[in-house]
Amino acid sequence: MATSLVQELIESGIHFGQRTGSWNPKMERFIYGKRNGIHIIDIKETVKGLLLAKKYIHTVVSEGKDVCFVGTKRQARQVLEQRVRDVGMPFVTERWLGGTLTNFRTIRTRLRRLEELEEIERTDNFASYSKKMESQLRREMKKIKRNLDGVRTMDRLPGAVVIIDVKREMNAIREARKLGVPTVCLIDTDGDPDNADIPVPGNDDSMRSIDVVVRELCAAVAEGKSLRTARPEADPGEPREGGRDGDRPRRSRRTQYRADDGGSSAGAPEAERSAATA
Repeated sequence: MATSLVQELIESGIHFGQRTGSWNPKMERFIYGKRNGIHIIDIKETVKGLLLAKKYIHTVVSEGKDVCFVGTKRQARQVLEQRVRDVGMPFVTERWLGGTLTNFRTIRTRLRRLEELEEIERTDNFASYSKKMESQLRREMKKIKRNLDGVRTMDRLPGAVVIIDVKREMNAIREARKLGVPTVCLIDTDGDPDNADIPVPGNDDSMRSIDVVVRELCAAVAEGKSLRTARPEADPGEPREGGRDGDRPRRSRRTQYRADDGGSSAGAPEAERSAATA
């Protein structure tokens, strides 16, 4: 099993990093060497990080919590939409709206608005509205659905966030760190591993490498969901829609799994303004 996984990772090109001139020195411990001006990632470190991430996600899901997958770059969108949707987890592939985690109540409000518009479409297909109003409502429904359709099933804060490309998804990382939500990140040689609680070093520009990593993480999600029936349900007192009472246990788990706890948390972006554009 491990041998076949290593072979798949190598064939997907996950060991190819960025050019040597654009690397982040903090990634030195994950780099095996360089060839033709390109850093080569140590595949042993990739497998180590991936196995640790699978074990952690399996634990989180088996406890009744969700895992949110975030990847808005072109190479990750199709992979997440196919793989993550199959296991019933929330995902973001269009763009990360500021406040998706830190202002979760507003996000849920926009999703309720989407449900209202879809109900109107089902009942009379906007026949009771003027053509101008129908056009406006359809545009509003399309915009909300494009930005938030992947998180419709997320009725509470996730137990972990999976990030593809830490440089591109810094807003999501900042919000997760502010709330103490652990992050599992696929990091290329130009990324900062201090931003990840569980770093998985690898090529984040290759669709094949992203597919292999996401497939393995989704397999851990499926295994964790199969154990939910054998375990008691989550504590009913756990906050829903952005409550803060559950921050403390998540923060202790985050400290346990951090590879390097030297990073500092940055503030989340302006939540209300970004969520209103959904």
